Amino acid sequence: MSAEGSTRAIVAALAANAGIAVAKFVGFAITGSSSMLAEGVHSVADTSNQGLLLFGQRSASREADKLHPFGYGRSRYFYSFIVALVIFTLGSMFALYEGVEKIRHAGDHGLDSPMVAVVILLVAICLEGYSFHTAQKESRVLRGDSSWWQFIRTSRNPELPVVLLEDSGALIGLVLALAGVGLTMITGNAVWDGIGTLSIGVLLGLIAIVLIIEMKSLLIGEGATDAEEQALRAAIPGQDVDRVIHMKTQYLGPEELLVAAKIAIAPGLGAVEIATAIDGAEARIRAVVPQARVIYLEPDIDRGEGGS
Repeated sequence: MSAEGSTRAIVAALAANAGIAVAKFVGFAITGSSSMLAEGVHSVADTSNQGLLLFGQRSASREADKLHPFGYGRSRYFYSFIVALVIFTLGSMFALYEGVEKIRHAGDHGLDSPMVAVVILLVAICLEGYSFHTAQKESRVLRGDSSWWQFIRTSRNPELPVVLLEDSGALIGLVLALAGVGLTMITGNAVWDGIGTLSIGVLLGLIAIVLIIEMKSLLIGEGATDAEEQALRAAIPGQDVDRVIHMKTQYLGPEELLVAAKIAIAPGLGAVEIATAIDGAEARIRAVVPQARVIYLEPDIDRGEGGS
């Protein structure tokens, strides 16, 4: 899948979060709910994150140059990593701080017009649900038969897992905020609002840690997936190419895979025949893994399985 599907998911999330952020801050101003404030900051962080993801896609589209001969595809990984840091610092840490403060001073402030907060949270759940549905729809082609968790762990596309986790975290966070406000209304004790805020902070922290780990791995450089590697090893042998002696792969960007392999060819071939065999192998590689755009094949004489 090209970046187009990712862009649609990002834009949907950005539009939803921008509107939700304004509504949440209005709700906080009216009610004084720390859960609403934490969720408002969460939505501001998410809106900023979507902007960073779009900027990362734009940066990645630059042409390769002398300084970066393999292009700028990894810009998308870099900005996705920054997004994970923003979720942790601006979202999680702020919510944890607000939650602790609200619990410590629960008796000092109650909630004003809590029904306003409830209505805003319910509307926000609907908008976040739309954003989450869009991200799911755009991810299905890439996900295939994998579970959603497997998709997040193995996808070489950074934006869709980020948006999926952000939106799922936002939906759960809204439910936690709604529970905090609701229990405060029922019991008259604002400590529940603080507990809801604290829970949001823990949730965002866990999501941020997962994203930091995954984006760090992509930024350092990940190879082909197991399924892709099996397809490559099966496709390379063909006319005058006996087998793959060894192979290394690395994603230069979400849609650009580097394939470097030493291949065993039949002995006695001339230069033209070797070139033709390599061209055929390259064509077979691109047929089974279209992302393989940078291919280096080194021919060697087949000396048996122990050859190198």
